[in-house]
Amino acid sequence: MSKTLYLKLARTTQVHKKDVQLKDVAELYSDDPEVLARCAALKIKTVRGDRNRRCVESVLSVIRKIAETDASIQVTSVGETDFIIDYRKPENPRCLRQWLKTLAVAAVCFCGAAFAIMTFNNDASVNAVFREVYRMVPGGEAAGFPVLELSYSVGLALGILVFFNHFSVWKLNTDPTPLEVEMRLYEDNVSKTLIQNSGRKESDVDVT
Repeated sequence: MSKTLYLKLARTTQVHKKDVQLKDVAELYSDDPEVLARCAALKIKTVRGDRNRRCVESVLSVIRKIAETDASIQVTSVGETDFIIDYRKPENPRCLRQWLKTLAVAAVCFCGAAFAIMTFNNDASVNAVFREVYRMVPGGEAAGFPVLELSYSVGLALGILVFFNHFSVWKLNTDPTPLEVEMRLYEDNVSKTLIQNSGRKESDVDVT
């Protein structure tokens, strides 16, 4: 039976234990169940200290540890060449704290978006545009119920919901939302920066 191990490392993996095994950060496959079990349980990192931290490691260090375990195992890497172990201390769930943080973020986003919309309307002189539309179409000043302003407000809210493609648990389609795309781009940029900084420091320890 072949002693070939296929190794697929994820770029970033969050762990909550200090002794990190290979199965915690990678997908493994081998025709030999014994090789697969032994490599999956292989300890590749011990996180020092009690604080949250990120550690950058190389696939070469993993291959070296596998070779020290059994030199006859042939490793084929199909994943990342450098990867990040994101250690987070295990904490008890705090529902109240999470709800408060969510409400705080929602309030900041709501106020920020409202302020941005108001400043845009002020810069673009939306009120003056509406007055001009009233003058050109009905032929006079707006009186009574401001239908145009109401339609603009409702259309703006619906447009935001459609654009972000996410409202509660309902989605218009299976595409990721613009916010999800931006978050993934941000995470990728953070990971690349950590790996590049680690290479400049010539160290694979804490890069937090």
